[in-house]
Amino acid sequence: MSNLNSNSILALLAGAAIGAGLGILFAPDKGSKTREKIKDGFDDLKDQAKNKWNTLETDAKQKFTSTKEELKDSIDTLLSDTSYKTEEAIVFLEEKLAELKKQNAKLHK
Repeated sequence: MSNLNSNSILALLAGAAIGAGLGILFAPDKGSKTREKIKDGFDDLKDQAKNKWNTLETDAKQKFTSTKEELKDSIDTLLSDTSYKTEEAIVFLEEKLAELKKQNAKLHK
Protein backbone atom coordinates (compact mmCIF):
# COMPACT_ATOMS: atom_id res chain seq x y z
CA MET A 1 0.00 0.00 0.00
CA SER A 2 1.48 3.36 -0.91
CA ASN A 3 2.35 6.00 1.63
CA LEU A 4 -0.21 8.36 0.06
CA ASN A 5 -3.03 5.84 0.55
CA SER A 6 -1.98 5.25 4.15
CA ASN A 7 -1.92 8.97 4.87
CA SER A 8 -5.28 9.49 3.18
CA ILE A 9 -6.92 6.72 5.18
CA LEU A 10 -5.38 8.00 8.40
CA ALA A 11 -6.61 11.53 7.65
CA LEU A 12 -10.08 10.21 6.87
CA LEU A 13 -10.21 8.27 10.15
CA ALA A 14 -9.00 11.30 12.12
CA GLY A 15 -11.59 13.54 10.43
CA ALA A 16 -14.35 11.02 11.14
CA ALA A 17 -13.33 10.81 14.80
CA ILE A 18 -13.24 14.58 15.19
CA GLY A 19 -16.61 14.96 13.44
CA ALA A 20 -18.18 12.26 15.56
CA GLY A 21 -16.79 13.80 18.73
CA LEU A 22 -18.12 17.25 17.87
CA GLY A 23 -21.50 15.81 16.91
CA ILE A 24 -21.76 14.03 20.24
CA LEU A 25 -20.69 17.09 22.24
CA PHE A 26 -23.30 19.32 20.62
CA ALA A 27 -26.12 16.76 20.84
CA PRO A 28 -28.72 17.43 23.53
CA ASP A 29 -28.16 14.43 25.78
CA LYS A 30 -27.28 13.68 29.41
CA GLY A 31 -23.62 13.92 30.37
CA SER A 32 -23.41 10.22 31.21
CA LYS A 33 -24.86 9.27 27.82
CA THR A 34 -22.51 11.69 26.07
CA ARG A 35 -19.49 10.21 27.88
CA GLU A 36 -20.65 6.70 26.95
CA LYS A 37 -21.00 7.73 23.30
CA ILE A 38 -17.53 9.28 23.34
CA LYS A 39 -16.07 6.14 24.91
CA ASP A 40 -17.80 3.97 22.29
CA GLY A 41 -16.50 6.25 19.55
CA PHE A 42 -12.94 5.96 20.84
CA ASP A 43 -13.30 2.19 21.14
CA ASP A 44 -14.47 2.01 17.52
CA LEU A 45 -11.58 4.22 16.43
CA LYS A 46 -9.13 2.04 18.36
CA ASP A 47 -10.52 -1.07 16.67
CA GLN A 48 -10.26 0.56 13.24
CA ALA A 49 -6.65 1.57 13.95
CA LYS A 50 -5.81 -1.98 15.08
CA ASN A 51 -7.37 -3.41 11.92
CA LYS A 52 -5.48 -0.94 9.76
CA TRP A 53 -2.21 -1.78 11.53
CA ASN A 54 -2.82 -5.51 11.08
CA THR A 55 -3.57 -5.00 7.38
CA LEU A 56 -0.41 -2.93 6.87
CA GLU A 57 1.65 -5.48 8.79
CA THR A 58 0.30 -8.34 6.68
CA ASP A 59 0.93 -6.42 3.44
CA ALA A 60 4.49 -5.60 4.49
CA LYS A 61 5.22 -9.22 5.38
CA GLN A 62 3.88 -10.38 2.02
CA LYS A 63 5.96 -7.84 0.12
CA PHE A 64 9.21 -8.57 1.92
CA THR A 65 8.92 -12.32 2.39
CA SER A 66 10.69 -14.28 -0.29
CA THR A 67 11.28 -17.95 -0.62
CA LYS A 68 14.84 -19.20 -0.39
CA GLU A 69 14.83 -20.06 -4.08
CA GLU A 70 13.70 -16.56 -5.12
CA LEU A 71 16.40 -15.04 -2.94
CA LYS A 72 19.05 -17.43 -4.27
CA ASP A 73 18.02 -16.69 -7.87
CA SER A 74 18.21 -12.95 -7.21
CA ILE A 75 21.67 -13.25 -5.70
CA ASP A 76 22.89 -15.50 -8.53
CA THR A 77 21.61 -13.02 -11.12
CA LEU A 78 23.24 -10.11 -9.31
CA LEU A 79 26.59 -11.94 -9.09
CA SER A 80 26.41 -12.93 -12.75
CA ASP A 81 25.65 -9.35 -13.84
CA THR A 82 28.41 -8.00 -11.61
CA SER A 83 30.91 -10.52 -12.96
CA TYR A 84 30.00 -9.62 -16.54
CA LYS A 85 30.36 -5.88 -15.89
CA THR A 86 33.70 -6.47 -14.13
CA GLU A 87 34.99 -8.37 -17.16
CA GLU A 88 33.89 -5.53 -19.44
CA ALA A 89 35.70 -2.99 -17.25
CA ILE A 90 38.89 -5.08 -17.21
CA VAL A 91 38.89 -5.46 -21.02
CA PHE A 92 38.32 -1.71 -21.42
CA LEU A 93 41.15 -0.86 -19.01
CA GLU A 94 43.53 -3.33 -20.70
CA GLU A 95 42.81 -1.72 -24.10
CA LYS A 96 43.45 1.76 -22.68
CA LEU A 97 46.66 0.55 -21.05
CA ALA A 98 47.85 -0.90 -24.37
CA GLU A 99 47.10 2.44 -26.09
CA LEU A 100 48.98 4.37 -23.44
CA LYS A 101 51.97 2.02 -23.71
CA LYS A 102 52.06 2.59 -27.50
CA GLN A 103 51.88 6.38 -27.03
CA ASN A 104 54.58 6.23 -24.36
CA ALA A 105 56.82 4.12 -26.62
CA LYS A 106 56.46 6.70 -29.44
CA LEU A 107 57.40 9.52 -27.08
CA HIS A 108 60.57 7.74 -25.92
CA LYS A 109 61.89 7.11 -29.49
